[in-house]
Amino acid sequence: MERKRNYIYPEKDSLTAAFICEFLRTLKKYSDEGRKLHIALSGGSTPLAIFRQLAEQTTRDDWSNVHLYWGDERCVPQDDPESNYGSALKVLLKPLGLDKVHIHHIRGEEKPLGEALRYGDLLLKQLPMENGFPVFDWVWLGLGTDGHTASVFPHQIELWTAGSPCIASSHPDTAQPRISISGGVINAAKRVSFIASGKEKARVIRDIFFKEGRHMEYPAFYVNPTSGNLEWYLDQDAASLL
Repeated sequence: MERKRNYIYPEKDSLTAAFICEFLRTLKKYSDEGRKLHIALSGGSTPLAIFRQLAEQTTRDDWSNVHLYWGDERCVPQDDPESNYGSALKVLLKPLGLDKVHIHHIRGEEKPLGEALRYGDLLLKQLPMENGFPVFDWVWLGLGTDGHTASVFPHQIELWTAGSPCIASSHPDTAQPRISISGGVINAAKRVSFIASGKEKARVIRDIFFKEGRHMEYPAFYVNPTSGNLEWYLDQDAASLL
């Protein structure tokens, strides 16, 4: 069933609480049905707040059928504060003692091109395939003020349509190397959820929703899963121009 919905909450805390409720509902559904749940996680402050609360509200057993992946990673060691995996490891994975066999992270300390190939191969082995791309059950996405999502940026938007599952990219201002899943993987997912908060995101969200401004330069504009199951979880600040 197709489902395209926008959820707007008064502030970041209520957004976080609502997303956690939806996550727990999904977790129970897959568990009751005896199915594995393959999720690509996002970096950023809002997902980190979600991780912290999930560490308090769940137990290791609740995650027994969950496999965790990352949508993108900065090319830094996992003990670097900028590491998406390292942050999740600290506030969620270690506190719950999650099974390492179910955790599939991007190795930010490796060379970008080689690691993009390795992680792409891992996804191809771990996930079902559709139209040549691995299919996640759920992809969580953040949104940059420049319209980027995962680590596909406007200055390298051609990477969105790369034929491979993973790509190596770079930040437009710092040139920091990144590794990211490609647009093909994002749009192959059964479910995709943007999680965005803050007034600094409002203009790009408006442009994407109403196809205004420079929307065609934003990788996030091209998020359109074939499943039709796209959601936007926003706080009031992020949605203030809608």
